[in-house]
Amino acid sequence: MKVLTRYFSSQIYRAIAFTLLAFLSLFAFFDLMGELGSVGRGPYQLEHALIYVTLGLPAYAYELMPIVALIGTIFVMAQLAARSEFTVMRASSLSVFDALRLLMRIALVLVVITFVLGEVVSPRCNEFREQFKRRIQGALFSAEFRSGLWAKDLIRDPASGQVIGSRFLNANKIESDGSIRDISLFEFDSKMHLVYRASAKRAVFQGDEIWLLSDVDEQRFSIEPIGKDQQQPDVISRRNLPTKQIRSEITPDILSVMLADPKLMSALDLAQYSHHLKKNQQRSEQYDIALWTKLLYPITPLVMMVLALPFAYMQARSGGLSLKVFVGIMIGMGFHLTNSLFSHIGLLNTWPPFATAALPSLLFLLAAIAALRWVERH
Repeated sequence: MKVLTRYFSSQIYRAIAFTLLAFLSLFAFFDLMGELGSVGRGPYQLEHALIYVTLGLPAYAYELMPIVALIGTIFVMAQLAARSEFTVMRASSLSVFDALRLLMRIALVLVVITFVLGEVVSPRCNEFREQFKRRIQGALFSAEFRSGLWAKDLIRDPASGQVIGSRFLNANKIESDGSIRDISLFEFDSKMHLVYRASAKRAVFQGDEIWLLSDVDEQRFSIEPIGKDQQQPDVISRRNLPTKQIRSEITPDILSVMLADPKLMSALDLAQYSHHLKKNQQRSEQYDIALWTKLLYPITPLVMMVLALPFAYMQARSGGLSLKVFVGIMIGMGFHLTNSLFSHIGLLNTWPPFATAALPSLLFLLAAIAALRWVERH
């Protein structure tokens, strides 16, 4: 069994590496074509575009790992079947269970690699990638909404810690050092009456949940009754301050998470931001689903390799090597689309995050088990 394990692992790892390299080259080419439109604008040159594209490759490698594991394993299994090597192994008492156990040992290495890519390499490279581009372009980053980036936190009583109101922060631009510009603050009491409004040119994070605002124009309101059930805000004070400190649970890390794609974030960042949303009484289902997907995604190469095993039991007359590889590509694309589809359906139907993230892998695993039972009987 050790000889077979070494033989299978060398063949499969080589095929997976070649497939991954081919896919990464293709995606890098498309990304570079997209970046050429920005080359020449200011200091951003071709070498900067090449670095930017290269830093995005770990994220592609993470997403493609289940697909390349499937295609690479199918390629090896189809070759073994075409050369009748797998038939000889079966005649030498290699059962379906033995082959499955052998593949699972090989897949454990891919599980670890996928986990490291998703939790360490890809998030760090993506963070550095965005900072690199903003720094080269001189940069200020504007949020995707025309009104800027919006964030909410709760105002708590310093003595009791109880919630006494809500604060909404609007920032038009975020600098590469984490400071923000063109800020507007809106504070409401527990009955959602506007009690405070302020604008500032710049805000710098001081640590310990403290922001230092510069060039502050603030207004405080009182709510005056004008009828039986109607009230209107009345400005009671307005002043300009050179600087002012505010305490907020919103930190530069949280702002960077808000701007990031959940798929490119680490599980730790997703867990922290989901906790922040729940603490501020905001919906966190999207990030909960992304968190469970992130935790379960490393085992998907194992599921894909199990799904590839039945191809070893197909004889050469059941289809050529190219046809089997094409089927593998279609299955991989189907898994990727199913994963995305279930994430959206689960979010719309408020399914439990764990079930939403686990169902696609479970369905493909059941399909793999059904295919193995079928080939074992025939």
